[in-house]
Amino acid sequence: MSIRIGIMGYGNLGRGVELAVEKAGDMELKAVFTRREPGSLTIRTEGVPVVSADEAEGWQDKIDVMILCGGSATDLPWQAPLCAQWFNIVDSFDTHAAIAQHFKDVDDGAKKGGHIGIISVGWDPGLFSLARVYGHAILPDSRAYTFWGRGVSQGHSDAIRRIKGVKDARQYTVPVPQALETARRGEQADFTPRQMHTRECYVVPEEGASEEDKARIEQEIKTMPHYFDEYDTTVHFITQAELQEKHSGLPHGGCVIRTSRTGKEDEHKHVMEFSLALDSNPEFTTSVLVAYARAAYTLSKEGQTGCRTVLDIAPSYLCQEGAAELRSHLL
Repeated sequence: MSIRIGIMGYGNLGRGVELAVEKAGDMELKAVFTRREPGSLTIRTEGVPVVSADEAEGWQDKIDVMILCGGSATDLPWQAPLCAQWFNIVDSFDTHAAIAQHFKDVDDGAKKGGHIGIISVGWDPGLFSLARVYGHAILPDSRAYTFWGRGVSQGHSDAIRRIKGVKDARQYTVPVPQALETARRGEQADFTPRQMHTRECYVVPEEGASEEDKARIEQEIKTMPHYFDEYDTTVHFITQAELQEKHSGLPHGGCVIRTSRTGKEDEHKHVMEFSLALDSNPEFTTSVLVAYARAAYTLSKEGQTGCRTVLDIAPSYLCQEGAAELRSHLL
């Protein structure tokens, strides 16, 4: 029997989930739910209905796992706890500082409905979280460094687009080579955010923007709290055509590095590294979401309820193969 998947939201993540479900031999897409007019949306999978998000509650007996593809800022904080009352859910909530509260809210909703909710699934938080925990457990007397990029930050790009006079924008997060090399050598250093990453911004101003307008936009970007003020930031003004030609993709990636020393005199140096290089951030993220949807389904079938994160779930729950086959081929 196939795991029946629902997609809530059909932006970059929703389209990526659809592609990932196509490749999963044990899943089928049952419906896409949207806050847009359903008739205005054309999806890839033939024969699958597009349904108003307002009608989702009525699909409880038709969906095994609902994958939530909304944003962390305004969608998932209310959407995930609500949907967890109706379905097993998986989301990609990525506001690190708010994960504890989000976990509690989803846990309450999932237990109320008798479902499983898996939150903060992706590559960071997600796979990078696992790398950090493995390093912490194995080498407790150590330092951890997380580097992101070079890649497009969708959140930072959106923040630039909210500035008055900006038509479009892309922002790249770029590791500082010296800091990355220092960590990879196993040297333990205390880096500031500015010493670890720089930010490159490609901005399309509104038509007719003056040099004064561009200067104001650049100043607003560089001084934006929580986004750019702690980093060396470069702003390039370009045309919409150039943005489309050279910056239309969504690549990303990065690495988690853990460094430590062991031995009586700390004579032995160790470096653990987990890295990713992604052509498409949303398509990779949604591949992780779909794997954890399989885990949500299995946990629910076992009778478990409540919220989980990637730290709580055994790797075997992510796979189609049984435990014996995994031991034979991957252990």
